[in-house]
Amino acid sequence: MKTKDLTLAFDHRRRSPLVVDVEMADELAQVEAFLGYQFRDRRLLEEALTHSSHPNAVASYQRLEFVGDAALGLLFANHIFLAYPHLEPGDLSLLRSANISTEKLARVAIRHNLYQYLRKDAPNLDDKVREFVRAIKEESDETGYTSSVKAPKVLADIVEAVVAAVYIDCGFDLKALWVVFRGLLEPIITKETLQLQPVTALFEVCQKRGMHVDIKHWRKGSRSIASVYVDGKLFGSGSSENKDIAKLNAAKESLKVLLNTIDLDIGETTVDEKDAKQKLHELCSKKRWSKPCYRVDNEEGPAHHRRFFCSVQVETENGHIIVAGDGKLKVKEAESSAAYKLLGHLNDVLKN
Repeated sequence: MKTKDLTLAFDHRRRSPLVVDVEMADELAQVEAFLGYQFRDRRLLEEALTHSSHPNAVASYQRLEFVGDAALGLLFANHIFLAYPHLEPGDLSLLRSANISTEKLARVAIRHNLYQYLRKDAPNLDDKVREFVRAIKEESDETGYTSSVKAPKVLADIVEAVVAAVYIDCGFDLKALWVVFRGLLEPIITKETLQLQPVTALFEVCQKRGMHVDIKHWRKGSRSIASVYVDGKLFGSGSSENKDIAKLNAAKESLKVLLNTIDLDIGETTVDEKDAKQKLHELCSKKRWSKPCYRVDNEEGPAHHRRFFCSVQVETENGHIIVAGDGKLKVKEAESSAAYKLLGHLNDVLKN
């Protein structure tokens, strides 16, 4: 679909028209001013700055946030790919994740006072944002991007929503979007400064996959030892005379191991058994394995309540793997069960 057609399709599918609030006109103009961008359709910007708690909200920023998250990921994927032509995929992923993490985007929102423009009726959010701002002000510097207070997700959501508003308004033009936001997203985390961000990147990668991170410290003589556990399993350790440096070293080592472990991207907690066949098919395509081969191994029970037992076989670079699923009333469901168990098996192999 061409960009023009895509824009028209999006406009056609938008929900009920959002009339710009006259009382918000000044605020919208101020946001346009620091963006250096004038909207053709200010309704997009108003929607981006409207929280679902606002009593007069026709639409909130949630749909725009969805688009903005993807647009930001693509912006930084393009930027990093061009800036570092010889960087390995794992390092490219780390750089992208560090630049679009919740913590990083929340700081962008604070730096440009975006939260003050958000229409809302949520005192609890105000308290969380104030606490986060206070923690940032008490920092000695801003090199770590790891505040002592968890960054409120609403701050990152606003940035993503505003990004989406501009992206849609400019006709889905990524180059134009980058021109608008390149400076606003500063400081961009580079390959050189990434070494200062391993703890943030580690937590961000694990958070998106539903993994729990625990960093434990102890002293051994004059040195501090730090060990990183992900879902209870040791992923890396580091040591130094300084406790914080030991933590950074442990996080760096753990990230390398973790990226190799989740390279198959099968550890997501959002994968349901009904989606397992599609997930397995995508995995095989990504790893350039042969397509999964399913077969019915057995049938049990009377005709009106027959259960099917299926297995699935996948050829990998290390040989073939066959896994059987649970009995189901339909063949397709039995195949999905087998695919789900195979994904689980691969995940266990990678983690051990």
